[in-house]
Amino acid sequence: MSQNDTLTDEERAELEQLRAEKAAREQAARAAAERAELDCLRAEKAQAQKSAEAAAARSAQQAQEAADLERARKLMEPDDDDLKMAPGQKIVIAAVVGIALVWLLITIFG
Repeated sequence: MSQNDTLTDEERAELEQLRAEKAAREQAARAAAERAELDCLRAEKAQAQKSAEAAAARSAQQAQEAADLERARKLMEPDDDDLKMAPGQKIVIAAVVGIALVWLLITIFG
């Protein structure tokens, strides 16, 4: 090594200072990149959560509509109990029909 190849104390101090500044800039750039990535991931997570909540709301709405439709369908269909009459009701109807027949026969043959 020759005398010209070695650095003086001032040049060595300047080199160390420049290296430290470069390292600080690189560290700041990495920190900024990490912060940007964190913000992006948080926004992505919030969007996914919002989308999941909207999907759950749509699913609940569809389930409610299906339940309402089923309830309305059941209301429109006659039940087995609707076609059966109580014995007292049958007796009253038979008595009214009987009285109507007696009156009709009396009117025709009377």
